[in-house]
Amino acid sequence: MSALDPREELAKRLGLPHVPPVRFESPADVRERLAENDYLSDDAIASVTYLADRLAKPILVEGPAGTGKTALAKAVADAVGARLIRLQCYEGLDESKALYEWNYRKQLLRIQAGRPEGSGTEDWSHLEEDIFAEEFLLTRPLLEAISATDPVVLLIDEVDRVELETEALLLEILSEYQVSIPELGTVKAQQIPMVFLTSNNTRELSEALKRRCLYLYIGYPDVERERDIILSRVPGISTALAEQIAHVVRTLRTLDLKKAPSVSETLDWARTLVILGRKEIGDADTAATLHILLKYQTDIERATKELLGRSKPVA
Repeated sequence: MSALDPREELAKRLGLPHVPPVRFESPADVRERLAENDYLSDDAIASVTYLADRLAKPILVEGPAGTGKTALAKAVADAVGARLIRLQCYEGLDESKALYEWNYRKQLLRIQAGRPEGSGTEDWSHLEEDIFAEEFLLTRPLLEAISATDPVVLLIDEVDRVELETEALLLEILSEYQVSIPELGTVKAQQIPMVFLTSNNTRELSEALKRRCLYLYIGYPDVERERDIILSRVPGISTALAEQIAHVVRTLRTLDLKKAPSVSETLDWARTLVILGRKEIGDADTAATLHILLKYQTDIERATKELLGRSKPVA
């Protein structure tokens, strides 16, 4: 007996009436459709995204801040016509903010309504069963993504910010696409969502979490790809200026800085130069606008010293 396709196996396990169609036909299809939504991917991004769809597995996307990890999930959601559900992780995030919590005020009102003055009391077992029904449940991003009937892309952003205990809450969703609620039972996904987890590598993630995901690293783009990103995202910029910007940013990333410029900061710098009406980057322009790229005074001083007098692109 041949093994089931991963999507077919998951659909059978979830009890779905049919196997959802694949979202992408090939890695090339991924690249083309992401480009249509202003996201220029490379071969690795396109390949892992395609495989995640076909294997019905989440993607763990690691890399420096500002390299397009979050933007990838947003672009995929737009490309496949799905709703993006985002869980922004932070230190102290717990189950009540990530999964669900009970609407205690509504439950209290129901209890009070079940015990009107002068008319006796309602049997507690019946009342308890009533107040722990779905109508008293407040869904948070993880449960919302699981219980949604429309197509969704779930983005678990900056997962490395949460503690290990909270990280453990994700494991059932990432492997089984379901959530266990003690008072209600197991809530299974009504469709197979695409799931993206992003990490800036501020701490090591657990092996259990990594094992459930396909891995993708998005680093800083090379000069050619960053030039193309600038051209696609900054209206009115010339190819020559975009290439100059990409070369200067590449040089800055080779310096010993507290924080290297991200792609988003590169785009901000490019937009700034366009607004100022610059056709090329001169020394004065570089010195006057480095604060758009760099966020520490020591980095600005070091970069100014390194770049001063360079009016040509650095290879």
